[in-house]
Amino acid sequence: MAIKLLIPTPLRPHAGGHAAAEVQAKTVAEALGHLTAQFADLKRHLFTEEGKLRSFVNVYVNGEDIRYLAQENTPTKDGDTINIIPSIAGGSLTRTATGNFFGKGAAGLAARGR
Repeated sequence: MAIKLLIPTPLRPHAGGHAAAEVQAKTVAEALGHLTAQFADLKRHLFTEEGKLRSFVNVYVNGEDIRYLAQENTPTKDGDTINIIPSIAGGSLTRTATGNFFGKGAAGLAARGR
C-alpha cells in the first residue's frame, strides 16, 4: 500500500494531467520529494528556489493541516492521503457608470480609495 497525493486541478498540467499519484514515504517532505521527482515541473509551483514549501501552498494529511502538526516532517503511513491545496486569489471587478467598483475585491479597492 502507498500514500496517495491528490493533485489539484490548477497543478495537473504540470503533472502530466494526473489527478493523483501514489508514493512510498515516511514523511510529507519525502512524499512531496517523490512527487516532484516524478513530475519535475511541479517543483517550482510547490517550492521556493531555497527548497521551502511556498507560503500559498497548503498541505493536509488525512484532512489535517500540516502547519498544526509537524509541518513537512509530519509522519505518513500506508493508506494516508495528502491533499495539496494552493491558495488561489483573483476575481473580476466591474466599474459602474458612477465610477464605483463591484465584484470580488471591490471592498479592498474602496479601502485604498480607488
